[in-house]
Amino acid sequence: MGAPGQESPALLDEAGRLRDLRGVVDDLDGSFLAGGGIERLAGLDVEGLPVLPEGLRVGPPLRPGKIICIGLNYRDHAAETGAPLPTEPVVFMKAPDTVVGPDDEVLVPRGSTKTDWEVELAVVIGRKARYLSSPEEALGCVAGYAVSHDVSEREFQLERGGQWDKGKNCETFNPLGPWLVTADEVPDPQDLGLRLRVNGALKQDGNTRNMVFPVAEIVRYLSQFLVLYPGDVINTGTPAGVALGQPEPKPYLVAGDVVELEIDGLGRQRQTVGQA
Repeated sequence: MGAPGQESPALLDEAGRLRDLRGVVDDLDGSFLAGGGIERLAGLDVEGLPVLPEGLRVGPPLRPGKIICIGLNYRDHAAETGAPLPTEPVVFMKAPDTVVGPDDEVLVPRGSTKTDWEVELAVVIGRKARYLSSPEEALGCVAGYAVSHDVSEREFQLERGGQWDKGKNCETFNPLGPWLVTADEVPDPQDLGLRLRVNGALKQDGNTRNMVFPVAEIVRYLSQFLVLYPGDVINTGTPAGVALGQPEPKPYLVAGDVVELEIDGLGRQRQTVGQA
């Protein structure tokens, strides 16, 4: 909670009040997760923590390490873009400095006419993972889940040559949060509804059961190619309903638009779009 760069850690209690974690943990990041931070918090006397005042800015729920993204991972999204279903996960990266708070302004890049939305389930890694052998082992490395907005610029991504990175790494292009919901609070990550609205109109309405590659397989697969560390975030793909998949003229985002997105049990985001 707090101004950008000056956030302090907080916990949401059962009554929906924010409790101040300063003095209990320094920050919510990879070191916190690697050091058994979630387990320590589970034993806290929550009622003894100070209640934070209402109206504070909500920042990202953790400071991530690397951000790994999975493309074309919903059957209906692949179909709307005209792409065949992938036989292996499509992997690309986003820089951690794209992450902003769940209600922070999203900026349309200069020269952009094709800035698009994508609601996604984010997986937060809680323990080091390398060469995992099974889906069960993979899920054991997951600390929790969050709402992620994988904002994309389609011209930069698809029409300007090279890989997708140019269209994925513009400033403010990864609102995250509002919460890190621990894995024990999400009984089945493959049964979560995802929704996104633009200016009040429902654009995306999907469910994680329609993923091509489920969470456990994504984590297992990625561990064969790179080491996953506590605090790393995986954006697991988006369902149908993005601007790219709609008829011309495609309704890409412009300054003044309001985007609202949510995932069952993980909270809501609301961003006003601005101009870089």
